[in-house]
Amino acid sequence: MAPVVLGIALLLPLSSAAVAESVPAQSAPPPADSQLPAIVVAEAGTATLTDKVIGTGSIKAVEEIYVQPEVDGLAIRNLLADVGDKVKAGQVLATLDGDSLILQKAQYAANQAKAEASLAQNKIQLIDAQASAAEAERQLTRGQSLVTGGTISTAQVQQYETSAINARNKVDSARQAITIAEAELKVVISQVADLDLKLARTDIKAPFGGLITARNARIGAIAAGSGQQLFTIIREGKIELVAEVSESDMQKMQVGQPAEITIAGQVKPISGHVRLISPAISATTRLGDVHVLLDDSDAARQGMYASAVITVASASGIALPLSAIDSSKAGSFTRVVEKGVVRQVKIETGIVENGMIQVTSGIKTGDLVVLKAGAFVRDGDRVRPVKEGASHASAEASGQSTTVSN
Repeated sequence: MAPVVLGIALLLPLSSAAVAESVPAQSAPPPADSQLPAIVVAEAGTATLTDKVIGTGSIKAVEEIYVQPEVDGLAIRNLLADVGDKVKAGQVLATLDGDSLILQKAQYAANQAKAEASLAQNKIQLIDAQASAAEAERQLTRGQSLVTGGTISTAQVQQYETSAINARNKVDSARQAITIAEAELKVVISQVADLDLKLARTDIKAPFGGLITARNARIGAIAAGSGQQLFTIIREGKIELVAEVSESDMQKMQVGQPAEITIAGQVKPISGHVRLISPAISATTRLGDVHVLLDDSDAARQGMYASAVITVASASGIALPLSAIDSSKAGSFTRVVEKGVVRQVKIETGIVENGMIQVTSGIKTGDLVVLKAGAFVRDGDRVRPVKEGASHASAEASGQSTTVSN
């Protein structure tokens, strides 16, 4: 122990100035890597991210058709379709009692025969009148040639002229009678045609193919075109989800974008696509309607509650965890570790999905990015980068964690 004491005694008299003169001036050595704070980093890699919009709403028909009777005042005789039936265009759904129309048509048919006979008679009368007029014209011509020779008197010639005029008038009258008879015949023919149309309409047909969702027709009820519809049909069976989407998400949406619809109570989603985007936003809820057409109409029912996940964009590129990004009014930033030194980098971001964000510019593949300790390090700090998987292994081996995290 004596040598140690001696050594201390010899050092005590030395002043600080003497020490400064005896020891050469040197800068403080940099701390060893083991003394630097360990920072969890992640390597920038590539991934495919998808931007999706979620909307909820009810299943509705793309187009509903209301089938009404085209003939009023007739009773329903038969019903040939019911709710749930898939029908084709022109298929008979119900029939009306057309006995009264058949009777009325028989009456109009008799009127038509009468009108045709009257027209034929008037045509015969015209022929007779034309013949009489021709004879009167010949007598007038003959009388005019004889009066110059004194064979007949002038009074006789005047009688011939009067007869000729009367004959011509009869011809004109016969022609007018034919015109009237033809008009009357056309009226009767149109009445018969109208009855034929009404009789044809006693078969109530589907104007388009589709699925019957409602039937209000009852046998014996009087059909009325202004009353309640007899049948309701979903045209071609097409249904869609009318989903409510926020106004910010609607700006990204376009017709034709793919979607997956999940029906309440069903596990397997149904594929579809955006058919229509409402041009209006509710001033109260700030939501807008998006119509998503289902590819499989049989997989859902009208009125069901459902949600849709609509894919609005997809891109492949560099992706980072959201925890590695700092956002402010000045933009988005991340911190890259290069040779143990932290450097803040401004980046441009894109799609966000499942805790990852797309980086379109600012870093490259393979860069080491500070994962969680952005609030504890500054630009230019020296750190010991530890990849995320390695940090957990190191903590388990030492029994304690030396990483800095928020």
